[in-house]
Amino acid sequence: MAVKREIQRHSLQTRITHGIVVFSILWLSITGLFVMIPGAGAAIGSDVTQFFRFSHRVVGAVLILAPIVSAILAPKGVVRLWKKYITAWTKEDVEFVIKFVPYMLGPKRVHMPDQDEVKSGQRFADGMLIVSSLAMAVSGVVLWLGTSAFRADPQLLIAMRFVHQLFFLLLVVFVIAHAYLGAGVFQPYRGLVTLMFGNGRVKESDALYHWGFWAREEIEEGKNVIEYEVADDDKKPGEVKGGLKKA
Repeated sequence: MAVKREIQRHSLQTRITHGIVVFSILWLSITGLFVMIPGAGAAIGSDVTQFFRFSHRVVGAVLILAPIVSAILAPKGVVRLWKKYITAWTKEDVEFVIKFVPYMLGPKRVHMPDQDEVKSGQRFADGMLIVSSLAMAVSGVVLWLGTSAFRADPQLLIAMRFVHQLFFLLLVVFVIAHAYLGAGVFQPYRGLVTLMFGNGRVKESDALYHWGFWAREEIEEGKNVIEYEVADDDKKPGEVKGGLKKA
């Protein structure tokens, strides 16, 4: 029997919120194409297009409300994570960004520096996702209310449609990149999909490889570390008596 350790990286609430956001973005992307492109809407018929238009607005509201509700339920977590994002870049952060493209092209040949809980590259990418989502949310609400509750100026609606479409394209680029890494398509990230679509845990070895500074802090503190025994074939996990946490 061997003892292995995992670190609880994401809470259940975080994973649920992330799942809602992912579903919302996927559905909004699909329905948005039929709503914004007249030819696509005509191809599927007016009834389906109207359903897509209605669901686009409902799911758009869900996308806006989900992070807000999550933040209200866990304000301390929001403050802690916000500090991780809004922080001065270290020399390791700069080195990570410089090496990122060579690393993507040849991960076995490039040694990446240790990173904190939120990598410098992730701060930039997530920042673009947040900015794009906010721009689409604001422009979407204006388009919705400006064509229903009141009659907005036509020039304003044209501008909002441009903003909505521009940031949609930007969002798609960063969502694809985020999914490519997060889903583990890129070999060094293989298996990390369970961080958001599983139990939220990461193996100790993976944590040290991807988030060295954060992993060592967590291991030293021990609060979020789970120890368990595995058989030699690595298929039968069991509890470790006296471990930090029992799996």
